[in-house]
Amino acid sequence: MNNLKFGIFLAPFHSLRENPTQALARDLELVQQLDQLGYDYAWIGEHHSGGMEIIASPEVFIAQAAAVTRHIKLGTGVSSLTFHHPFILADRMMQLDHMTQGRVAFGMGPGALPSDAQMLGIDTLKQRDMMLEAIEVLVPLLKGETVSRTTDWFELHDARLQLGSYSKPHIEMAVASQVSPAGARAAGSHGLGLLSVGATTSGGFNALAANWEIYERKAKENNQVIDRSRWSLVGPMHIAETREQAMANVRHGLGEWITYFKDVAALPIAPDEGDPAEALVESGLAVIGTPDDAITQIQRLEEQSGGFGAFLHMANNWADWAETKRSYELFARYVAPVFQGRSEPRLESYRWAAGQHASYMKKVEQAIGNEIAKDEKEKAENKKR
Repeated sequence: MNNLKFGIFLAPFHSLRENPTQALARDLELVQQLDQLGYDYAWIGEHHSGGMEIIASPEVFIAQAAAVTRHIKLGTGVSSLTFHHPFILADRMMQLDHMTQGRVAFGMGPGALPSDAQMLGIDTLKQRDMMLEAIEVLVPLLKGETVSRTTDWFELHDARLQLGSYSKPHIEMAVASQVSPAGARAAGSHGLGLLSVGATTSGGFNALAANWEIYERKAKENNQVIDRSRWSLVGPMHIAETREQAMANVRHGLGEWITYFKDVAALPIAPDEGDPAEALVESGLAVIGTPDDAITQIQRLEEQSGGFGAFLHMANNWADWAETKRSYELFARYVAPVFQGRSEPRLESYRWAAGQHASYMKKVEQAIGNEIAKDEKEKAENKKR
């Protein structure tokens, strides 16, 4: 695949021992670095409890990130639809579409943390149905349509956004999916992009082909046009020059990350026993290794899924700050070009030049010999004078 895009899915995950103000500042710095390195996307999460995923408003973060970046697309990854009135959320996203001049994307989901829903008095069992109800009005609103709808948790009466879309034909939209088919069904039904958040977990990896089948089937049933370029897969990575160095790097924060997933988060990705770093690698859930290991993981995902449009790093802060930034840099230098075809013309030029080298060298040697002979002749003629 020569047009794969890359980015991050930034929850974020920050140690409970860290200064949260500085942690948020580093998140912003990371997005700036990714913009400079040529990454395509940064999807920003929304969470309200648990202490580690500390961005409450992806829209606020995106507004500041847009001001200090130039190219990278900034998405809500994801907005928890069940926590907001859909009209207000649509209005905010439309404003961001203008403020970023089309560099914003709208990622949607029901809300990842059960503890968030509990604080708001929302029944976790109802969240996916609530998400579907919200999507049914958000999509037409963001396409400039007038909507009326009454549900048991929101009402709309001839509702229409006062701003039209800056992006044409409309803002990019995507729905998050883990193992449950709800996200794929909603994305396909409305012709939206699909974000497979747990693509490298055992359940998520095994469900990739099934999720695409659901996505494609629901799109066909609803006369929607989709393609694999709008499918993003998410998985954690940390790379270094050697596997040994990568393993040493992640000792910094991997343990606390795993404890958080066991104690708080709803995504079942933490290994139960053994060395956690080794277990994550052996299961295929994570890459902790070299750029070549990252290439192998993406090829594995391509084979399992049948093809997709973007790979997103699940930003993790397993390593310290310097090594974390180094990992993203190594990926941009040595992994991304393999899947984007940017080095192919250079390789072809090199192979072509190398193939002609022997014949060229003969001509070069002949040319040098001719010049030497010319100079000798000139010397001889000067002596005769």
